[in-house]
Amino acid sequence: MPAAEIFARIVEAQKSGIPLGIVSVCSAHPYALQAALEQAREEGTPALIESSANQVNQYGGYTGMKPADFRALVRSLAAQAGLPADRILLGGDHLGPYPWRGEPAGQAMAQARELVAESVRAGYLKLHLDASMPLGGDRLEPRGGLDPRLVARREAELASDAEEAILEAERSGRAGPPPVYVIGTDVPSPGGISTEAEGVPVTTPEELQRTVTLCAEEFRTRGLERAWSRVFAVVAQPGVEFGDQAVRPYDRQRAAALCRAARELPGLVLEGHSTDYQPRERLREMVEDGVAVLKVGPALTFVVREALFALQRVEEELLGGEPGARLSRLMETLEQAMLAEPGHWQGYYTGEERDLRLARRYSLSDRCRYYWRVPQVEDSVRRLLANLKGRALPWTLLSQYLPAQSRAVRYGSLAAEPLALVRAAVREVLRDYSRATRPADRKGV
Repeated sequence: MPAAEIFARIVEAQKSGIPLGIVSVCSAHPYALQAALEQAREEGTPALIESSANQVNQYGGYTGMKPADFRALVRSLAAQAGLPADRILLGGDHLGPYPWRGEPAGQAMAQARELVAESVRAGYLKLHLDASMPLGGDRLEPRGGLDPRLVARREAELASDAEEAILEAERSGRAGPPPVYVIGTDVPSPGGISTEAEGVPVTTPEELQRTVTLCAEEFRTRGLERAWSRVFAVVAQPGVEFGDQAVRPYDRQRAAALCRAARELPGLVLEGHSTDYQPRERLREMVEDGVAVLKVGPALTFVVREALFALQRVEEELLGGEPGARLSRLMETLEQAMLAEPGHWQGYYTGEERDLRLARRYSLSDRCRYYWRVPQVEDSVRRLLANLKGRALPWTLLSQYLPAQSRAVRYGSLAAEPLALVRAAVREVLRDYSRATRPADRKGV
C-alpha cells in the first residue's frame, strides 16, 4: 500500500472517531531497528522507521550514514527479519538546518535543502520539515524564537527542494511513490517555562492554527499545492516530555483544547514527539485524543543499553573466574568513550561528578546512544556477545538481571541467546505503542 494511502487512512479514521495511529521508530541502532522490523512482520503492520538530521545526513551524521546508507541498513535488517521491503516506510525526523544552526542562515539552509533532496532520492516516504531553530545572523522575536512566518517560509523552501527531487526522479523514470509531509515542531513556546510548577507548555489552539495557516500560505506562494495536498500531520506539544530522571506524563485535560482544535483541521492529525517512557494507558489516550503518530527513540536505546549491561553482569558471573577469559568490560569502555568525546552529553547533564557518572550511564535522555558506533565500544559489544553465544545461560541467572525475558526463556517462548534477549527487551517497549495505535478490532493500518 502506498505511503500516502496509509497515512490518508489514519487521517480518515481519526476524523471518524476511530483511534487509529502508527508508531514511528526514530532510531539508528541496529538492535532496536531489528526488533521493530520483527514486530511489524508478526503483527502484519508497516514498519515506520525514521532517522533524524543529526543521526543521518549527507555528511554521515553521528552514525556515519547518509540517507542511502540508512535505507540499505534498514532493508538488510528487514530481510533478516523476514519483513517484505514494501512494508517499510522510511522517514526523516526534524529534517532541516539544525545540524548547521551555528552557520550563517543562507549556508545552513542550503545544507538543509540538500539533506531533504538526498532523503527523497534515497526513498524516504515521510518527511518532517523543521526550520524552527534560529540560525547564524537571525534576529529573534522579543520573547525569543523566530518569526513564525520566517519558519513557515523556510519549511516551504525545504518542500520545494523535495518536490524538485521528485520531478527529477520522474523525468529519469526512477520515480517511486511521492513522500508525505509533516510540519511544525514541539519546541517550548518562546520564553520557555517560567516556573517549575508550569510543567511542559501545551501548544495553544492559536499557535496550532497559525502554524498551519502560515505554512499553507507559503506553500501556495511557491506553487507547491501538490506538496501541500500531501501534508498530513502537524507536530505540536501536547504536554509530554522527559529529561534526565523524570517523565512528564500525558494529561488529556491539559491537552483538551489543542486536541479539539486539531480535530477541526481538515486532512490533518497531530504527530507526537518525545512520547518515550509514557505509561501505556497514556499512549492509548494520546491516540484516542488525535495524536495519531507516536514517535519513540531514546526509550528503545535505553532498553538496549539496559539489556547489554545486564548481559555484562551475566558474562562476569559465568566467565569471571575462568583462566584466560577476556571479558568485554562494556560499561568501562563506554564510559571511557564518553569521557574522551564529551560533546554529546556535557551540555545536558549537571551536578557533581557522581551525578554525571550516573547520568552518563543511566539517564533517560540516553546520551550514550551517540557512542555505540565508537570502534572500541563496538569491539566491546562484539566480545560480550561472542563470550555468551553458544553458552548455556541458566534462566535463574537471567532472572537476576533480565527478569522479564527470563520468564519467556523459562517457558520456552524465547531462546536464551544474547541478541534475542536484547531484541525481546526492545519489543516489550514497542508492544505498548502497538496496542496504543491499533484499535482492538483492527489489524494493521
